[in-house]
Amino acid sequence: MSLNLKAKYEKIIKDALMPEFKFKSVMQVPRLEKIVINAGVGDATNDVKLIEAMQNEIQAITGQRPILTKSKKAIATYKLREDQAIGVKVTVRGERMWNLVENLINVALPRVRDFKGLSNNSFDGRGNYTIGIKEQIIFTEINYDDIKKVRGFDMTFVTSSKKDNIAKAMLKAIGLPFAKQR
Repeated sequence: MSLNLKAKYEKIIKDALMPEFKFKSVMQVPRLEKIVINAGVGDATNDVKLIEAMQNEIQAITGQRPILTKSKKAIATYKLREDQAIGVKVTVRGERMWNLVENLINVALPRVRDFKGLSNNSFDGRGNYTIGIKEQIIFTEINYDDIKKVRGFDMTFVTSSKKDNIAKAMLKAIGLPFAKQR
């Protein structure tokens, strides 16, 4: 199924972008290269189990074990020591990436309360798009009863496009629901 998922989305992208941007070759059509999920756990300075819980939740969502991100320097005001674990991140590629996209579009985003669409202003100028997920409980893989604290994370879509307008057209073609422009 996963190879069919990749082929399905690549065909959707090709069919949508080739006529719109007048690409002469299929190789000019941008691709979704990876999705990076980054979650900061600021209060992990007091409780190490919060990091482990977030790591397990991100693993349930992506199917991949996230790595710990550590502080680069000590900040006494925040009771932060150098090399202390303060977050988790994971890079998802290949079939897991397409399964995550499918899950996000069809299951998770429709579960967001008062959802009016994704922001049009979250592009970085180099064709990458970042979504801020406010609650991890929108994913069905997370059991609500097992959560210690409702947390959010950032999900970055890294594309091979160098321009935001082409990347937006690609993400819109695969089904990301952008908010209507006023």
